[in-house]
Amino acid sequence: QLQLVESGGGLVQPGGSLRLSCAASGDTLVHYAIGWFRQAPGKGREGVSCISSSGGNTMYADSVKGRFTISKDNAKNTVYLEMNSLKPEDTAVYYCAAGRWPFGSAWYLLVHYNYWGQGTQVTVSS
Repeated sequence: QLQLVESGGGLVQPGGSLRLSCAASGDTLVHYAIGWFRQAPGKGREGVSCISSSGGNTMYADSVKGRFTISKDNAKNTVYLEMNSLKPEDTAVYYCAAGRWPFGSAWYLLVHYNYWGQGTQVTVSS
């Protein structure tokens, strides 16, 4: 059974940077696409970014395009989300999730993902 653990969240000032990690165990990420999602208080869970099983395809929400970068290290069984130029509206709990690639429809649909981590809090505030 695949298990995912996020880390790297914290408090950062606007304009700052954080790198989130999603470490997998129990199976190899070679078979899975990994998505990053976030959920702010009182809001639904939204897709932030996704990377295909090989790492050859990356996808981003418009709100983070140009600021966030997703990458995958299959040798370390870990996916990263580099977040730069952070804004207060990026404040949320961030989750990573895994699903079998390819997806038959939009990457940000929750139905594609079978395994979820417990989440890590990101707070952007001065």
